[in-house]
Amino acid sequence: MEAPLFPRESGQFIAERSQDVFVEDEGVQKVAEMLFTLRHSDDLTASGWKKANPLAPAPTSDQALNWVFVVDTMNFSFWPEKETQQCEVTYKGTTYTGYMTLCAAITRAMDEGIPITDPKYFSQISVDELAHVLRSDNETPMPMLQERHKVLTEGGCVLLEHGGSFRSFISQAGNDAQKMVELIVKKIPSYRDEATYEGRRISFYKRAQILVADFWGVLEARGEGNITNMDGLTMFADYRVPQALVYLGALRYSDALMQTLRKGELLCSGDRREVEIRGCSIWCVELIRERLHKLVQEGGGQSCDINAVIIDFYLWPYAKQHHKEMAHIPIHHTRCIYY
Repeated sequence: MEAPLFPRESGQFIAERSQDVFVEDEGVQKVAEMLFTLRHSDDLTASGWKKANPLAPAPTSDQALNWVFVVDTMNFSFWPEKETQQCEVTYKGTTYTGYMTLCAAITRAMDEGIPITDPKYFSQISVDELAHVLRSDNETPMPMLQERHKVLTEGGCVLLEHGGSFRSFISQAGNDAQKMVELIVKKIPSYRDEATYEGRRISFYKRAQILVADFWGVLEARGEGNITNMDGLTMFADYRVPQALVYLGALRYSDALMQTLRKGELLCSGDRREVEIRGCSIWCVELIRERLHKLVQEGGGQSCDINAVIIDFYLWPYAKQHHKEMAHIPIHHTRCIYY
């Protein structure tokens, strides 16, 4: 079987053939101009990572790297069946929903003395033990417990086979971000976020790329971020950032797709429309990045080190902060382990 296109090439391939999702040039320019005005702020640096991950352990310890691995391995499918039935986790007086419930639950477990970031422990954790770690404050449990258990124990076994920590595992790829993604996808089946579109194998590798980006974020916070080829990574194709791109006018959905999403229809992983939403999001952010770099050069700047990862680090919290203004734009719903 042919190897899948890498995420950036996949994004371009999909965007050029998409039937229901379209990249809007005017909106791309508008978002690039918005980011241009923010280019000197902390919002557009790798330090944005700590802002997006306030519950992570201090980046100075390698425990932070194992925490990142545990969280990213289970980082999928947090949306509730009904808006009124959200899984909630309260940690140190703050109640979290969505992805942050996972972060809060893992950090809470560490405080309780559960060695949840130790691969020796989480490679053999039972379903009941994991259910306790991920317990909700209310009657709504975190979705897909069995799937989270499977991917976490699988990932833990891979780390044990490669030195017993995420750091030792990922060091096999040297300092190259693209090689890190390839290593993760090759060794850990749950990270193989691939599909077929118009006869071609394509990939998104959302969790693999975010794992590498989080690794980079921790090292940057330590002042050790000498990872090369970060420009090889794309945005992380999920359901929150596409909503922000539609809201900002950089993406447009067809009327038929809008109607489908407003009805709350579930899209299967690999459904043509789901693939188009994710692929066009990737290509849209690539075009925003290109346009931003052009604006910097036109303004007399020599270079711009804002990559797609940093743009994603900005857009994801932006979507969370503006969720009320974006409420009229439906999020697509796909229940899977990839995002």
